[in-house]
Amino acid sequence: MILILSIMAHVLQRLSPLTLTMTLGVSSAGVLTHVLPSRLPSPRPTVTDSQVPKLFREPYIHSGYRPVHQDWRCYFLSLFQRHNESLNVWTHLLAAPVLLVRCWALVGATGYTLEAASLPLSLFLISSFTYLCLSVLAHLLQSHSEHAHYFFFFMDYVGVAVYQYGCSIAHYFYTSEQTWRERVGLMFLPAAAFLGWLSCAGCCFAKYRYKRPYPMRRKICQLIPTSMAYLVDISPVAHRLLTSPWTGWAGGDSLPYHALQMASFLLCALFFSCPIPERYFPGCCDFVGHGHQIFHVFLSLCTLFQLEALSRDFVRRRDTLVERFGKRQLWWACVSFPLLCVCCVVTALVTMKYMNEKLKTKKQRDK
Repeated sequence: MILILSIMAHVLQRLSPLTLTMTLGVSSAGVLTHVLPSRLPSPRPTVTDSQVPKLFREPYIHSGYRPVHQDWRCYFLSLFQRHNESLNVWTHLLAAPVLLVRCWALVGATGYTLEAASLPLSLFLISSFTYLCLSVLAHLLQSHSEHAHYFFFFMDYVGVAVYQYGCSIAHYFYTSEQTWRERVGLMFLPAAAFLGWLSCAGCCFAKYRYKRPYPMRRKICQLIPTSMAYLVDISPVAHRLLTSPWTGWAGGDSLPYHALQMASFLLCALFFSCPIPERYFPGCCDFVGHGHQIFHVFLSLCTLFQLEALSRDFVRRRDTLVERFGKRQLWWACVSFPLLCVCCVVTALVTMKYMNEKLKTKKQRDK
């Protein structure tokens, strides 16, 4: 995994602004004056943790921070600058076209068309691109100001909740077995939707309530609802892995890919929860190899493995899906998806409203 991140960092260095000149040398300043029109601003050089507000400092990351309050265009242009968020941006930015290419290949291979039986797969794809795009925006633009930091990460939490529910819908219709559905009944999707919203609300509340250095209570507010949502979401997959025979990689079996997506997510949880390896090598993982970058890589792999597994389940159940579940249940599930999106966006915006009042009070107090 460190090797993958190192390769990406090397590519990023090759694409950094000064390396686009004839010298191809790596510069920490990230000045774009050699390649951009004079009307465009140039991102300022990165700085150390002591030179940015406490809100933007990450534990054990000592350098590579972008100065705050630059022109918005500087943060967009920092896509090609070497800083401590670069790989957080690129891991999900590159995952999106990889996912798109794989989708295109699956359309040709499975004869995918937009119909009732394919709606859960379509919602999974929409939710995947949603969380990837919102994650990219959060890590790319959050350094502009405290307001931007909170707003974009609240939107990032919306993307996570939407992705969770998109996975739940696809797992329910394509992966679940009859014996599991008889036990769970029709409560699975309402529970998954509620826990998806709760994970968004919990993350937004934790971000609003606690300041850096973050206490353990903040992590608990994030992890408990998110973990509950995942346990519900993955339950049809886990049941099938435990009860169905495996036929291996051949024959279009989806179970190996489901096992890989679960393993990837468990590694995601590890690196999200624990600041490793940077905790043991402070200042050495500022640009490459810190835990959140590894978390992003495994989350991208988890999504790709999910797509492979669900596409195989889709082919296996496509002809009988409408007969088994009925069009009404399929359409209600699909209607609930945008409703969850709206609820999560409203939750994020309401939290942002209170956050703005908090920032305004802080600004007046600091005068």
